[in-house]
Amino acid sequence: MEFVYRRTYRGPVKLVILDWAGTTMDYGCYAPAVVFIEVYKRQGVEISMKQARQPMGLHKRDHIKAISQMEEVADQWRQVHGRPVSEEDIDAMFAEFQPLQLQCLADYADLIPGTLEVVAALRERGILIGSSTGYFTEAMELLKEEAARRGYVPDSSVCATQVPAGRPQPWMVLQNMMNTGIYPPAAVAKVGDTKPDIGEGLNAGVWTIGLAQTGNEMGLNLAEIEALEPEVLERKLAAAREGLARSGAHYVADSISDILPLIDDINARLARGEQP
Repeated sequence: MEFVYRRTYRGPVKLVILDWAGTTMDYGCYAPAVVFIEVYKRQGVEISMKQARQPMGLHKRDHIKAISQMEEVADQWRQVHGRPVSEEDIDAMFAEFQPLQLQCLADYADLIPGTLEVVAALRERGILIGSSTGYFTEAMELLKEEAARRGYVPDSSVCATQVPAGRPQPWMVLQNMMNTGIYPPAAVAKVGDTKPDIGEGLNAGVWTIGLAQTGNEMGLNLAEIEALEPEVLERKLAAAREGLARSGAHYVADSISDILPLIDDINARLARGEQP
């Protein structure tokens, strides 16, 4: 044959998978960052907020390990402990991280403005809501309880410890698709505030939307955002947007409040036969 024909999905988006911290709650993604700093402090190693945030979006054990591999942190560790960090050290810090994280999660559980309104609008369009997170199971359950008290209940929730590997592996997205019965990947959009969020979506073959202002790329809560001079805010936002765009995101918005027109655009592209 001289021609090959390919089946193409031309329906609408049916499932939107939302990240938690920095996307739907915890404006500025503070809850995990402050605990990473404390865990390393207890080991006699001082890390900065920037270092704590850099691997954000990974499974939390992977995140702790990624921090330990930063040159300045690795040097500090050797000075304090007289040897390189080991896998046993990573396991011990992760074990310490978990109860510390649970203790403070509720303090950072307020929903990001626009979350309830956008979720309601998506559901009016017949779109299901999934969620994925680098948190461990107990933390996700606590998040779900706090979110439910505030009116937000996803149709599916998956955390990194419930799949073979966390971000940027695709398994949490694929598990959400299995939980909701939604396919193909072109019918799914993943929304998150970190580069591993985008990698997770791209590796699963779905549409990806990065959020620049409300999450880890900016690393500021709403009060801190509002206190910035306009030119400083725009400069920081531009850098955050560029970082997410360079990670391969199909779209970059500032917050969850901005995603509805992007879903409309994805639907238009799908109707034309485009794929993620």
